[in-house]
Amino acid sequence: MNRLTNTIRPYAWGSTTAIPELLGTPPTGEPQAEMWMGAHPGAPSRIDRGQGPVALDTVIDADPAAELGEAAVKRFGPRLPFLFKVLAAGAPLSVQVHPDLAQAASGYADEEARGIPLDAPNRNYKDANHKPEMIVALSPFDGLCGFRHPAEAADLIDALGVPALTPYVDILRAQPEDQALREVLSAVLGAEPDAMAETVRAATEAATRLAQTPGSAHAAAYAAYAKAAHSFPGDRGVIAAMLLNYVRLQPGEALYLGAGIPHAYLDGLGVEIMANSDNVLRCGLTPKHIDVPELMRIVRFEAGDPGVLRPEAGPDGEELYPAPIDEFRLSRYLLAPGADPRTLPAGTPQILLCTSGQVRLRTLGPARTPAADGTELTLAQGESAYIPAGEHTELTGQGTLFRATVTV
Repeated sequence: MNRLTNTIRPYAWGSTTAIPELLGTPPTGEPQAEMWMGAHPGAPSRIDRGQGPVALDTVIDADPAAELGEAAVKRFGPRLPFLFKVLAAGAPLSVQVHPDLAQAASGYADEEARGIPLDAPNRNYKDANHKPEMIVALSPFDGLCGFRHPAEAADLIDALGVPALTPYVDILRAQPEDQALREVLSAVLGAEPDAMAETVRAATEAATRLAQTPGSAHAAAYAAYAKAAHSFPGDRGVIAAMLLNYVRLQPGEALYLGAGIPHAYLDGLGVEIMANSDNVLRCGLTPKHIDVPELMRIVRFEAGDPGVLRPEAGPDGEELYPAPIDEFRLSRYLLAPGADPRTLPAGTPQILLCTSGQVRLRTLGPARTPAADGTELTLAQGESAYIPAGEHTELTGQGTLFRATVTV
């Protein structure tokens, strides 16, 4: 096992205080949006096995079978197939969707054939992989996930009293669900920019008022939309966001975001895990490129409940957050003082993150290589560790530990 040294990404939407509070470090005054744990080449974690810090992707490249396990290499190839993060949103992220595996592969091949540079602002597909993801709240966490039922969206938008939105309300009430959502989103994204900006300003004023009106239906949702609008004045994504379910997660609750599901994170601290991909198609709350035709091809126009997840009890104290994919598997352990040690399953690569208290790790079986930290390691709040496949590890202590691995 090895302690991880991780990179913090300073995206503009990041909180200035949440990650420093988790890590017990002083704020810098700058946004700290994400702490990356894993082997993503954009910001790989580093480990020290006695010869100085080395990037985790370099370590894995040197001996994939030993680090990941032969089954994981056969299933996913010679790389860690997930990226684990601490995410701290102080302002809304863009409303976005991710492609499925076939869409990503075809989109990437098409853009490669057309010679679009990977760093071009109009590039949609950075790789050929899909990007399912899961967020687990560490604090109360606001987000948008999936489409509201059109009738509910119509009532919410109609209550704003903005005449320019009436045609959208009429469509939402008159058309079949999938057709109504498709038509309204297409109309919003295709609207004349200046006129839409004025509509958004009027909607923002109304949403702000309704959020502060005692007894107002959807007051929390209006407050979230108004906050997003203040971060992105006049952005058409504000109206697109009103088509989506607003959800507030309590600590320990989670959302799974599959392919084609529009979503946005608005505010709060959480742990996020995703398949190792950078493929994002945006539809608002962003100054970045929006490819409307490709977006409309990828979005799944299905209304329903956002599907808040809670962990399911498993063996030896493990609590699993179920997800219908194999590239990542996320669980947690709630460790009480004086409780019997817990033994982690072995055979796959693991990243462990302590989010409260203090957790002690001990290697039970022979380590692949002598770790710089020896066969025992203590993780304080905000600290993380990497365990290669084949190492058996025991947990003791008091606190909360998240375990990220794969299913093979």
